[in-house]
Amino acid sequence: MNKSSRIYVAGHTGLVGTAIVRKLKERGYNNIITRAHSELELLDYNAVFDFFNTVKSEYVFLAAARVGGILANNTYRAQFIYENLQIQNNVIHAAYLSGVKKLLFLGSSCIYPKNAPQPIKEDYLLTSELEFTNEPYAIAKIAGIKMCESYNLQYGTNFISVMPTNLYGPSDNYDLEKSHVLPAIIRKMHLAKCLECNDWEGLRKDLNRLPVEGVSGNSPENEIVNILNKYGIRVPQKSYDSVTVTLWGSGKPMREFLHSNDMADACVFIMENIDFQDLAKDKNEVKNTHINIGAGVDISIFDLAQLVKEIVGYRGQILWDTSKPDGTYRKLLDVSKLNSLGWKYKIELATGIKNVYNDYLKLNNK
Repeated sequence: MNKSSRIYVAGHTGLVGTAIVRKLKERGYNNIITRAHSELELLDYNAVFDFFNTVKSEYVFLAAARVGGILANNTYRAQFIYENLQIQNNVIHAAYLSGVKKLLFLGSSCIYPKNAPQPIKEDYLLTSELEFTNEPYAIAKIAGIKMCESYNLQYGTNFISVMPTNLYGPSDNYDLEKSHVLPAIIRKMHLAKCLECNDWEGLRKDLNRLPVEGVSGNSPENEIVNILNKYGIRVPQKSYDSVTVTLWGSGKPMREFLHSNDMADACVFIMENIDFQDLAKDKNEVKNTHINIGAGVDISIFDLAQLVKEIVGYRGQILWDTSKPDGTYRKLLDVSKLNSLGWKYKIELATGIKNVYNDYLKLNNK
C-alpha cells in the first residue's frame, strides 16, 4: 500500500473498524473509504457489487460482522450465521470481481474446536467439534477463511484471513444483553459502584446514554432497580451499601484479551508486509493459512472480574451463577506465527482496562 491507496474499511463504526481507521490515519494513509450502514447495506449483493465497481477500492479490511457475547450468540443463532455468511460472501466476491489487490478478512478465535489443545495453533482448525453456544458464528467465520483460501487458489487473489483473540477498546459494545465479557463486566461494576455510592446522577447519565431494554435514566427508580436486578446488579432490600454483582458461570474459564489498538496495528502490519504466497509456501495442502492475532497470555474470568473491580472502584461482592454456561474452558491462541512474521502486542491488560474505563466515564459525562 502507498499513502494514497484507496482503502475500504468495511465495518468502520465498530470496535475493530474504528481501530483500523485510527491506525491507518496514524500511519499517514489519506484515502480511506467508509460507508455507514444507512449508505451501504452489506447484506444486499447488488448494492455491494455497485459500490465496489464505483469506488474501485485497491485494499479492503473486512471488519463488518454481527458480533456479540455468549448470550447473543446463543439467542440469535440464525441471524449470526445468515448475516455473517451473507456479508462476507458479498464483500469477498465483489472484491474479486472488481480486482481488489489485497483483502484482509477478520474472523475470531471462536473458530477453533471446543477442546483444542492449548495454546491453539492455526493447524487445529476443524480437528474436532465446536463449542455449542457460538457454533453458528464460528461456522460462518470458518467459511470466510476457506472462501479466501479458495479464491486465492482458483483466481490468484491475495486475500488473507486473521483471527483475533477477544478484543476490547474504544467503541466497544456495552449493551448488557449483547456485549462480550470484558465490556459487560466493566459496565456492571460501574453501575454497581454508582448504586453503592448512591450516585444516581452518574447512574442516570449512564442509562440515558445506553438504555437497557428501554429503561433510561429518566425512568422511575423502581424500574431502574428492577432492570439492573435482571442483569445481575442487585440491591438487597434497597440497602445500597450491600450491592452485589452476579456474573455468568463459575469464573474458572481462561480468556485472552487484546486491545483493539494492538489488533489494528497487527492488521495494518500484515496488510503492508505479508502476502498469501508467504503463508502458503512449503505446504503440501494449502490450508490453515490464516494468522492468529493475540497476546499469547490469558487470565481467568474470576481474576479478570477482580481486576476490573479494583480499577472501577466497586467495593461489593461478586457472585457467580453456575447454572449459566461457562463456554469454552480455555481459548489461548498460539501467536508464534505472527511473532515470527515480526509483530508482538504492546498494551498490557491492566493498562488497557484503565484506559477504556476512563474513556467510558468521559462519554457518560459529555
